[in-house]
Amino acid sequence: MDAPRRNKGFDETHQDLIETAVRLISERGVDALSIAALAREMGINRTTVYYHFENREALLHAVSSWATAQLGRGTDVNLSQPERIGLISRFAIENPELTKLWIDDFVSGKDIRDSYSGWNALVEGTARRLAEENPGEEIDAEVYCVMLIAASVIGPRVYRNSVNAAASTEEIVAKFVREHQRALARDGVTAKP
Repeated sequence: MDAPRRNKGFDETHQDLIETAVRLISERGVDALSIAALAREMGINRTTVYYHFENREALLHAVSSWATAQLGRGTDVNLSQPERIGLISRFAIENPELTKLWIDDFVSGKDIRDSYSGWNALVEGTARRLAEENPGEEIDAEVYCVMLIAASVIGPRVYRNSVNAAASTEEIVAKFVREHQRALARDGVTAKP
């Protein structure tokens, strides 16, 4: 039996709910998000929100999935490497509350392949490049990729909050793009400039 087909209004409302929840979290923090707060913000009945999300946890999961999709743009092979690194760095800086949600999801113990369909390809490609450029060295490509992702997402926030709070977003993004590219080239994952 086919899944019931939802009308376009449902999908639009669903997306509006997620985007409004994203905005609320960005403005007020995760703790301020509730089904009632979201309904008030959108000027709709709580029942409508419950029709889309069983509970607050389901809503937070949808918001976390949205953040994962935004960060996933950093793996789009149609973009240049500097653009991909810049997207991730900028998202982390401009969305601290969403970044916290993403980090919680990232370290939750769930299989990363459930969030990042390209994970295996990323690890395999990285392993191949590391082996070609560093013959005889046993470099763990999975750990290497985890380190890159963690540094890409957490690094810009740490830099902004604890190292140089006066730096502009553009300055921080430029620094992280430059240093990520340098490290990747040093390790042979990308061509040296």
